[in-house]
Amino acid sequence: MNTSSSETHNQNINTPPMKNNAPLEKSKLSVWDLKFWKCKHSWKRASLNTLNCLIGCSIGDFSMMWFLTSQYPELGMAMIMPICMASGIATSLALETALLRYREKFDTTVEAFRMACKMSFFSMLTMELSENITDYGMMTYWGLLNNDNDTGCTSMLQVNEPAFWVSLAASLSMGYLVPLPYNYYQLKKHGKSCH
Repeated sequence: MNTSSSETHNQNINTPPMKNNAPLEKSKLSVWDLKFWKCKHSWKRASLNTLNCLIGCSIGDFSMMWFLTSQYPELGMAMIMPICMASGIATSLALETALLRYREKFDTTVEAFRMACKMSFFSMLTMELSENITDYGMMTYWGLLNNDNDTGCTSMLQVNEPAFWVSLAASLSMGYLVPLPYNYYQLKKHGKSCH
């Protein structure tokens, strides 16, 4: 049987593979049934997928945020946040493409990129948005504490400040936790994963 790489990589992951390689089925449980949310294998897989996405999104998002706030401090957050989100999604797509191509052994980079693009943009957007809202909230909080320009928002914390690390930890935590239930739902309900 000759199948394309994307067909072989788009597999059901609700339960670990059985020894007889029997095909696995989608979950027939309702999302309102507590049993739906108790699959350890799906939580583990959703957690790993969310972590991969968090790494990719955060590299692009925080790098761009650092660059824009340090080089173009006159830009407002309304301009900076969408640019940072786009940068985060771009680096996440690049990381996912590389993971699919080399770890999941997709035949071509183009095929891996297409599969990465088919992943949930909703999940990436919620991750990016939750990270940026948390970061902005933390920056506003530290700015109010420090009375920074009477605006309530500090444009740039320094790496040697504890507030930087608290803000980073809070942003990354929210970026991970907010899309995690959605990613679990997608894996469990539809029974498919592409990484």
